[in-house]
Amino acid sequence: MLQFDGPARQTHCDGIPRRSFLLAGALGFGGLSMADLFRAEAAAGIRGSHRAIINIHLDGGPPQMDMIDMKPQAPREVRGEFDSMATSIPGFRVNELMPRTAKAAQELTFLRSLVGAESRHDAFQCQSGFGAKDLESIGGRPAMGCIINHLTDGETSLPAFVDMMQGRPLVRNSARPGFLGPAYQPFRPDISQMFSRPLEEAMKGELAALGAGHTTALKLHASINASRLQDRDSLLHQLDRVRRQVDQSGMMNAMDRFHQQAAGILTSGDLAKALNLENEDPKVVEKFIAESTGVNRSSTSEDERSMLKLLIARHLIQAGVRCVSVSLSDFDTHSGNFKRLRHLLPVFDHGLNALIDDLREQNMLDDVLIVAWGEFGRTPKINGNAGRDHWPRVAMGMMAGGGLRHGQVIGATDAWAAEVTSRPVHYQDVLATLYQHLGIDARTTTVMDPTGRPQYLLDRGEPISELT
Repeated sequence: MLQFDGPARQTHCDGIPRRSFLLAGALGFGGLSMADLFRAEAAAGIRGSHRAIINIHLDGGPPQMDMIDMKPQAPREVRGEFDSMATSIPGFRVNELMPRTAKAAQELTFLRSLVGAESRHDAFQCQSGFGAKDLESIGGRPAMGCIINHLTDGETSLPAFVDMMQGRPLVRNSARPGFLGPAYQPFRPDISQMFSRPLEEAMKGELAALGAGHTTALKLHASINASRLQDRDSLLHQLDRVRRQVDQSGMMNAMDRFHQQAAGILTSGDLAKALNLENEDPKVVEKFIAESTGVNRSSTSEDERSMLKLLIARHLIQAGVRCVSVSLSDFDTHSGNFKRLRHLLPVFDHGLNALIDDLREQNMLDDVLIVAWGEFGRTPKINGNAGRDHWPRVAMGMMAGGGLRHGQVIGATDAWAAEVTSRPVHYQDVLATLYQHLGIDARTTTVMDPTGRPQYLLDRGEPISELT
């Protein structure tokens, strides 16, 4: 069993400085850290290779039978109002509101048999593969991006993980570091001025309880220039050295890391540039904006510009980020399911396929693996409010990019999209696939928890074999 238990560096006989973090079976580079893997890419002349993840959370729980598991033969109280359309995959149909997905189906993998949902309203399971109560007594499981932060600690001034999820995933801190501690939480830029996502009344109180520190500003105070910030950094390092040595909570180390990372971000400006669309070609920006759906959207649903978040995700990856999470709200369709989807599905269809096209144009599609999914599915039977309720027995997902074998439909359900009938895919299987794309074998890699015990990144997941 290999373990990660500290940030110390070692120099081996080959002269390569290696972190004590070791990876098992990483793309054949057994025993190399992620930093060494990236170095090996560069040494091999793989210019521009930058393996990364874009994790799109369809906030609220997307209805499988209204998107990619259409049941035209089911009774109306199950199949609902929508028609389906043929795709470029023979025999496979999707919702009529997803024409770009239908046309580009050969570039996507459709997961119709996701199982293992916990039925909690946040994105934590899509971020970690685990339920919220797993290892709760020692801080809980860390999100995948936080683990990547841990493995790449100190290798760059940029964070490895940027969380741009809004709404419920932000309020409930879905991308949390768990037992790794606050030093490895995501970098969470405040994008509320760019993309509004009005919160439900109950969530407003939850967000207020988080305080002002749940997002990070990207501008220096007017009275502080870069030189002054660097001088202050040196002084703080000297003053805090003793306190860091005696601190047992991990918070001092976290604050020190936050300060160092913030200083690097603010003085380099790379992250701020990535988040700024003003310098992007207006024609590229326009490609990510969906046409007006003509539907009066729900107050908590996002508008036609919301998928510009995916363009920012591409910018962040180009700047050096390895994992980006975004969200699209609001698929929590207890009422007005069909009206809400008449707005949301065209926006999602447009944005996802604009991202695929954009990554291809940037020669990044094979390096960036995209997953779009939610915390659970929706009930087959329509309720009295023309809505669908929570249904954890089956969920759906879509994947693209990453140099994988796409043009596939994986799994099947019964006549009502209520139960999996073949090829169940667990949430952890998807996470294992994401880790594998980054060169990490989640089945053999461990991180140390606060009790000194090694914890595997996943406890049951296997990479989805059909994709490789």
